[in-house]
Amino acid sequence: MTTSPATEAYLGPGAPTAPIQIAGNAADSKPHFTTACVDVPESVLTQLRDLGVDVQIDAATRAESSRDWWPLAMTWALDGEVPAIAAAVVRPTTPEQVAAVLKIANAAAIPVTAAAGRSGVCGSSVPLYGGIVLDLCELRGIRSVDDESLTVDVLAGTFGDHFEHELRSTYGLTCGHWPQSIALSTVGGWLACRGAGQLSTRYGKIEDMVIGLDVVLADGTMVHTEGNARQATGPDLNQLFVGSEGTLGIITGARLRLHPAPTHERRLAYGFASFEDGLEACRKILRRGGTPAVLRLYDAIEADRSYKTGELAVLLVFDEGDRVLVDATMEIVESECEQGQRLDVALVEQWMGHRNNVAQLESLISGGLVVDTMEITGPWSQLPSIYRKALDAIGAVPGTLAASAHQSHAYTDGACLYFTFAGKPGSDSAAKEAYYRAAWDAGTHAVLSSGGALSHHHGVGINRARFMADALGAGLDVLGAVKAAVDPQGILNPGKLGLSSHFGANPFAEPN
Repeated sequence: MTTSPATEAYLGPGAPTAPIQIAGNAADSKPHFTTACVDVPESVLTQLRDLGVDVQIDAATRAESSRDWWPLAMTWALDGEVPAIAAAVVRPTTPEQVAAVLKIANAAAIPVTAAAGRSGVCGSSVPLYGGIVLDLCELRGIRSVDDESLTVDVLAGTFGDHFEHELRSTYGLTCGHWPQSIALSTVGGWLACRGAGQLSTRYGKIEDMVIGLDVVLADGTMVHTEGNARQATGPDLNQLFVGSEGTLGIITGARLRLHPAPTHERRLAYGFASFEDGLEACRKILRRGGTPAVLRLYDAIEADRSYKTGELAVLLVFDEGDRVLVDATMEIVESECEQGQRLDVALVEQWMGHRNNVAQLESLISGGLVVDTMEITGPWSQLPSIYRKALDAIGAVPGTLAASAHQSHAYTDGACLYFTFAGKPGSDSAAKEAYYRAAWDAGTHAVLSSGGALSHHHGVGINRARFMADALGAGLDVLGAVKAAVDPQGILNPGKLGLSSHFGANPFAEPN
């Protein structure tokens, strides 16, 4: 088979998609958090408009632009609330305009929160202290492609599905970054949150793809990090900004590594007696150098829910690329899965048919459930223990109806476990929030105490800020010192990543 799933994908609108409808009129939305919100004076609005940028201050636009796909905030939307509300939404069309906007905001000490697709699920693009939401969606499109060197220069506001479609249809190339949110998310968002695509075992995460960035600092300084193959000119500044969630600088463009579009595909599926047995097979595949694009292992709960496979843990394998490499990789997979039960590859097709579907989240939340996913990463030696301890901890939280997991991204040194939980603590919004926090606290503490990492690709934002001190230790002080150096007034996305803010405390960051 030679048809790539990406070429068959439906192209989304190339604009933000609302996670759930706000009850009532969006213009009447109320902020859930009671943080002091910074206004944008009329004199500053005038300066911004004089730059030629679009400036919106109507209530509905400000409310919609001030939220993302954070599941807890989706429950608040049922009550006509958004987490916080910006004072103005500013939409530049060039990196130079971004720099000019930041220079003005910095001079006036107004917080600026970068946003584009707003597909994040941790509240990273919520303007916690008001100020300006800097909507980067107009910074879109491929600027150039170097086919010989297999690199692309792309603007940060480019939506993922449009980016990948143009690469494949026009150039016969692929970036290989295919998150579930591909039609909701942008290149800049991938970089800001250190994202991963579903094919990361073959192509790597976004930090493996980036070779150069265009970044605007808080004072309007424009930084260009031109990457060459494995250069050694001091520390890699790209990695300073990748994953910084807009707190250190605003990414406006990137140079990324590419690959020839795949010419061959293969699929396999296996059942295992336990999740641990499946993990061991995955570990051995990676240890031998096998890197199939997808190596996706479901525990029995998730597998049966999706595929009706009973007590089996189910491994779905998909690979794409050059025929010789794909066949060699699948030979390794077959060898290391001999102890498993061969299943119908139609299961892989079933997954691929709905892998970018995000509609279920809204229906569950609208039905009164509190649901979320908690993706973490850890070493192979600790993953079985992390899996059991985290599920036990979440399951013990009163109100939990279900807790399960799958392994979604695998590497030679470890893998990502993706926990899903659902609870029904009652219809009261305070009870829902208390349950949500308790489930996250229980699961996260179990992961960290068992040797796992806080996040694999969703980032930190507001929701995980309270765990950053435990996750980084003294490293959080180092990150804070970097923040103080590049953003002395603290205007860039304040209240995120567990960093202290001049504008007040993070209302969701205090530990229980």
